[in-house]
Amino acid sequence: MADPAALDTGWLKAHPLPAHADDIDKNDRGKLLVIGGSRRVPGGIGLTAEAAFRAGAGKVTIATIAAAAIPLGLAFPECAVLALGETAEGEIAANPPGALLAELASYDALIIGPAMTDDTAADALLAQLLPALPDRMFLLVDAAALRAAGNHRETLSQRGARTVFTPHQGELAAMLGIGKAAVDADPLAALETAAERFGGAVMVKGATSHIRAGDACLAYAGGGIGLATGGSGDVLAGLIGALGAQGLAPLQAAAWGTWLHGEAGRRLSETMGPIGFLARELPALVPGLMRGV
Repeated sequence: MADPAALDTGWLKAHPLPAHADDIDKNDRGKLLVIGGSRRVPGGIGLTAEAAFRAGAGKVTIATIAAAAIPLGLAFPECAVLALGETAEGEIAANPPGALLAELASYDALIIGPAMTDDTAADALLAQLLPALPDRMFLLVDAAALRAAGNHRETLSQRGARTVFTPHQGELAAMLGIGKAAVDADPLAALETAAERFGGAVMVKGATSHIRAGDACLAYAGGGIGLATGGSGDVLAGLIGALGAQGLAPLQAAAWGTWLHGEAGRRLSETMGPIGFLARELPALVPGLMRGV
C-alpha cells in the first residue's frame, strides 16, 4: 500500500467545496436527516445538527427519541424534529414510523448513529432503514451504527460510492469483527480491509486520522489532544454529512470534514489552551475556515 497523501490546504484547493449560486434556496443547498440520540445522551445529536448548519447545509431534520425531540427543537429552532418511539432503555425503537420512511426520499443525505449507545438498537434501525434508502442518498454511519455495521456488510457495500464510515479504532475493530489490539497494531491495514469490505470512504480517527476510499488514502495529523472530548465525534459527523448533502463525494466530504474539525480544534487550542474547550465550541469556527481555503 502506498504511503498516505497529506490532507492539507493544497489537497483541499485541488478538491474544492461546492460552489453555490447566489440565488440558490435552502432546499437546493442540501437537505440532511440525522437519526440518533438516546436518553443517556439526549443532546449529542444537537451537536451534529449545529455542525451541519455551520458547514452549509440548507435544511437539517433531527429524528430522535420522543422524550428529547421537543427539547431539541427548542434548543435548535433552525431544525425540524421527528419524534421516534423509545425503548424502555431509552434507545430508538426498532420500528421507525411510517412518516420517517415516507420522508426519506426527500433528503440528500442521512447520518445514522450519533449519540446512540446501544448496538442492538442501532442494528435493528439499520435493518429497517437500509433497504428503504434511495440509491442516490449520501449515507454516513457513525457511533453505535458502526458497531452494528458488520451485520449489514453486503447491503452497505452495495451502496459503495455514496457512503462514509467514521470509526475510531475500537469501532473499526467491531466493524471487522476483530480485537482492538489488532487494529492498534496496524490501523492502516485494518483500514484497507474495511474499505475493501464496505466500500465508500472509511476513516480511522486518532492523533493522526486516516481516510481511505478505493486506492486513495489521506492522512491528517492536526487538531490536537483537545479534540479527544465528549461530543467531538458528533460534530465531525455533522460536518461530513452536510458536505455530502451538498454534493461532495464521500472521500472529499470526509476529508473536508476532518480538516475543518481538526483546524477548529487547533484554533481553540491556541486561544484557550490545549485541553478544556468544549465540542459545542467547534462549529462556530467552521464558516471562517471554509472561507479561508
